[in-house]
Amino acid sequence: MPDKPIENPATIGCVQVYTGNGKGKTTAALGLCLRAVGAGFRVYIAQFMKAGDYSELKALKRLGDQVSLAQFGTGRFVRGKPSEEDRQAARRGYEAAREALASGHYQMVILDESMVALHLGLLTEEEIEGLMAVCGEGVELVLTGRSAPAEILAKADLVTEMREVKHYYHNGIPARVGIEK
Repeated sequence: MPDKPIENPATIGCVQVYTGNGKGKTTAALGLCLRAVGAGFRVYIAQFMKAGDYSELKALKRLGDQVSLAQFGTGRFVRGKPSEEDRQAARRGYEAAREALASGHYQMVILDESMVALHLGLLTEEEIEGLMAVCGEGVELVLTGRSAPAEILAKADLVTEMREVKHYYHNGIPARVGIEK
């Protein structure tokens, strides 16, 4: 509890992390985006490791110019050692994220699957911590993805771990349009 009441909570920018092996990390971040847009905020979303026309992209486009989204993936899963193309895509995503955070234009910046990019060595812990450090006053930074390291979790203001208890995927039900993609 702070020593004195916070006069203007809108000026506080926090770092949120959604991690774990359960479903719902990106969905949680997109829920925050929806709430932020409803409050009149501008949101920047960088999707690491993703490329493609997912249903959430179609919905985000309907929100107009309050949401800017860019994908920094190759369109295929990274299996084993990342390729040079994977590294270049992540590098572009990192630079775009730094620019968005420093711009003063956005009140929320979401780095979707950034923890996976970190886990695969496409980003470094120092780079993520640097992004956390340049996050301006009143800018919410949201990091998603499995395998978030303890050091990042310790520096975040909010951490939620999605834990799989049961998933229909194990019964042969594939990803479905409108639900998972």
